[in-house]
Amino acid sequence: MSKVQRERVVIIGSGPAGFAAAVYAARAQLNPVMIAGDTLGGQLGLTHDIENYPGVFGNVTGPELVDRFKQQAEHFGTKIVYDLVSSVDFSTGSPFTVKTTDMTYLADSVIVTIGANPRKLGVVGEDEGVGRGVSYCGTCDGFFFRGKEIVVVGGGDSALEEAIFLTKFATKVEIIHRRDSLRAGVALQKRAFANPKISFIWDSAIEHISADDKSVVSAVKIKNLVTGEVTDKPTQGVFIFIGHTPNSKVFGGQLAANDAGYLITDDLYRTNVDGVFAAGEIQDEQWRQVATSVGQGVAAAMSSIHWLQTHEDTLQPLEPVNTEALVPAPVVQEVAQ
Repeated sequence: MSKVQRERVVIIGSGPAGFAAAVYAARAQLNPVMIAGDTLGGQLGLTHDIENYPGVFGNVTGPELVDRFKQQAEHFGTKIVYDLVSSVDFSTGSPFTVKTTDMTYLADSVIVTIGANPRKLGVVGEDEGVGRGVSYCGTCDGFFFRGKEIVVVGGGDSALEEAIFLTKFATKVEIIHRRDSLRAGVALQKRAFANPKISFIWDSAIEHISADDKSVVSAVKIKNLVTGEVTDKPTQGVFIFIGHTPNSKVFGGQLAANDAGYLITDDLYRTNVDGVFAAGEIQDEQWRQVATSVGQGVAAAMSSIHWLQTHEDTLQPLEPVNTEALVPAPVVQEVAQ
């Protein structure tokens, strides 16, 4: 049986929203526990350069900003646990059960900031090219492709919106789509077709991403799905917009989510379970920026702090738990995030 630990606040996830929530909860003397998952900082930890986060300017990488977040959170009393959440039980109300590989936490309040991951092509050279020409965010990285020729993968609203945005920087944007028609809205299609910098490669998919001797993206191998013809196309950037997958399966349906799997919250970042809050990309399928996630994390933490204050008379004291008397919580679903 894993060890059992009682906490006032447990934060699931270590992205910008999680760290922002941790700072506020820690400054409120709640000594939050952050379960970091397998990637400290989430998607931010995989970002090469940061230039659009207020107050951070000048050759700052994503991992460096994550380290600053980490130092600040720990300075105020956050305990960071490098583990994965394997299951939760929110069915009995507070205290909630959060199980990891090595520990079972009983938390009076939970803040979910587990994020969402961009869907990948799954081709050779994609992972190696992240931060070196492969990107999943035009708003984040477009500035670094000034005067360059790039390709965009996808055919939905996000792909066309980002492609149009990227024409502010790139000299040429070619959209590669698996079909001969787009899924995006009519208005967006009209704007894309009318943009002189945008062209289309239909019925095609990228099979391989190549890099030069400096490990920077230099070309893609494209296969026509109708004719089978394979061609090599030089390019200086590959922007992939084929959707995101929210990391919500671990909650086993206990938290209300939309059809895409994003958690549903109100304007105070409350979920359908009283005492459980959510912030960042796990509930935000629109903006997905460091700055917006930080703001959401702050708001979720403040809502959690207020919730704990209003329930102060009914909260159990933080005393050692009798593990022999504890009935193990049912495993809802075993999913590593």
